[in-house]
Amino acid sequence: MGSGAISKAQEISSDFNAFLRMLTTQMQNQDPLNPMESTEFAVQLATFSSVEQQAQTNKLLNEMIAQLGGSGLGQVADWIGKEARTSGPVWFGNAALTLDVAPDSRADSVTLVTLDASGLEVKREEIGPGSGQVDWYGRDAHGEKLADGRYSFRTESSFNGQVISEQAVGVYSRITEAETGANGVTLILQGGVPVAANAVEALREAP
Repeated sequence: MGSGAISKAQEISSDFNAFLRMLTTQMQNQDPLNPMESTEFAVQLATFSSVEQQAQTNKLLNEMIAQLGGSGLGQVADWIGKEARTSGPVWFGNAALTLDVAPDSRADSVTLVTLDASGLEVKREEIGPGSGQVDWYGRDAHGEKLADGRYSFRTESSFNGQVISEQAVGVYSRITEAETGANGVTLILQGGVPVAANAVEALREAP
C-alpha cells in the first residue's frame, strides 16, 4: 500500500474526529427554544455514519493489504533454493529433469509427449504403465540433445490400442527467487520461468 493511500485514510479519520467535535458542540450550544429539527439531525447523523464507515473501511483495507503483501513473501522465503514440482513449462539446459509420471491406472501402455515452448510436439516415447519419477535427458529420436529452452510434458494413457485419457506431467525445477504483484506471489524458476506460488504441487530439497 503506497504512502498516498495511507495518508488518505489518516485524512478521513481526522475529518471524522473533527466532524464529531463539531456536531457535539452544535448540540450543546443549540437554542433550547429553537432546537435542531429531527430531519436535520438525521441528515447529519447519516453523514457522520458515512464518514465513520469510510474511515473504518480504509483502515481494514490497509491492514489486509499489508498482511498479504508482507506475509505472502515471508511464507515462501524458505522455498528459494528448493525444487518445486509444477505441471507447466520448465527450463531444460544441460541437466536432466525429474518428471513425476502418474498415468491412468487402467492403461496397458503409456506414451510420454514432449512439447516445446510454443506447445508444439517435439517427441513421443513409450514409457510403459505405472507411476513414479523418471529422469528425462532431453534427447530426440536420433539420440541428439534437444535445444535449450522451455518444455512441458503430458502422458497419453491407452488401453487395447485406444487412448483413454491424458494427464499433465509434473516436473521439478529449482526456485531462484520470489516476487509479489497484483496477482499474488510469483516464483521464478530456473531459466527465468515464472509460476504462481499456488500452482506448486510439491517441494523437495535440491540434489
